[in-house]
Amino acid sequence: MPHLEQWSTGRLLTTAARLVEHAWNERLVSIGVTHAGVIALDVLEAQGAMTQANLAQLVRVQAQTMGKTLSRLELRGHISRTRSDVDRRSHAVAITPAGSRVLGEAKDVERTLIAGEGLVSSELRSHLQSVIQDLGAPRWNWEADGAPAVARQTGLPEPALIDD
Repeated sequence: MPHLEQWSTGRLLTTAARLVEHAWNERLVSIGVTHAGVIALDVLEAQGAMTQANLAQLVRVQAQTMGKTLSRLELRGHISRTRSDVDRRSHAVAITPAGSRVLGEAKDVERTLIAGEGLVSSELRSHLQSVIQDLGAPRWNWEADGAPAVARQTGLPEPALIDD
């Protein structure tokens, strides 16, 4: 084992985050979805149908990145896309019953991924939330309390993060 006591906090944090995400993706593959797909499905289930551009904005990725994720989800029947009557170039993206089922399974994977009280402690969660708020504020135009200004103005939930 490397000399972890000599690693900076940032290195420990990023390494731990990567290891958690890899473990999560290894388990998600068995149910046919990726980490990015789970985030997109979660937003669609919570907010309802929306355009690809709106979904991309909520999860803080480029529309083309979201397009790749949605193509995989559509291929597996987890989402549907319906052409807009107002703007024929635009499609409304919605979660399907199959998508809701796989999202439920993915949430079970997430709940059971990390065993051990130290990794799910309220103290660790609080520290991680502080890091995200402090570093996210200037990057995502968040207000001092950590709430995204766009969410406060529109009533939308806080954006998720997605990387694919």
